[in-house]
Amino acid sequence: MGKDTIYRAPRTPVPPFEFDAEVADVFDDMIHRSVPMYSEIIRRQAQLVQRFLRPGTRVYDLGCSTGNLAVALCAHLPAGAFEMVAVDSSPPMLDVCKRRIVDAGRSTSITPICGDIRRVKIEQAGVVVVNFTLQFIPPEDRDALTQKIYEALVPGGILLFSEKTMHPNQALSDLQVDFFYRFKRENGYSELEISQKREALENVLVPETVETHHERLRRCGFSRINVWLKWFNFCSWICIK
Repeated sequence: MGKDTIYRAPRTPVPPFEFDAEVADVFDDMIHRSVPMYSEIIRRQAQLVQRFLRPGTRVYDLGCSTGNLAVALCAHLPAGAFEMVAVDSSPPMLDVCKRRIVDAGRSTSITPICGDIRRVKIEQAGVVVVNFTLQFIPPEDRDALTQKIYEALVPGGILLFSEKTMHPNQALSDLQVDFFYRFKRENGYSELEISQKREALENVLVPETVETHHERLRRCGFSRINVWLKWFNFCSWICIK
């Protein structure tokens, strides 16, 4: 994987962000430098899958990107111990995922699918993972997708998801954003890179409040909901059916 320098030079205009080949080539560097505690999220999710997955059920990674969760599962679970469906709508991102699955020697355990997660068929799900993906789905489609996930989960199955969030209080929202940009500067991003990435994501990544997520989860049927990790404006949840 290469180093993320996509926004190092000035761009006029800054095009909307998309998961194209340029992003796929540097995605792992980008996400580790842009998402606080990303490695911890993936590591603990793999352990939660190991704990909750039942025989005869599947793991679904909706918005699998370059396959970081798949690779982590391969490290935590022996061959034949799980069946996973990894879905992403970006062919370049999924190509990287496929290569990593082959390198891990788990081609028979993991099925990569290029498609829209709103339309993919989900069956006999023991675990569904949606990491930093709902925020890229149109807000009007988020309820239906969450409902679809709930209905596909077996009793006792879990939804694991992570999102960038916003705070309803402006002062606290500003504080969260300030520390997020501090984190990015500490990881080597310049003010120009931060500014251009923010512009590229405008109206592409649409965050919601933690309360909005909780209201949706309850409407869809989840009653056991826990934020197990929170870092300013980044959250990870576990929801048990």
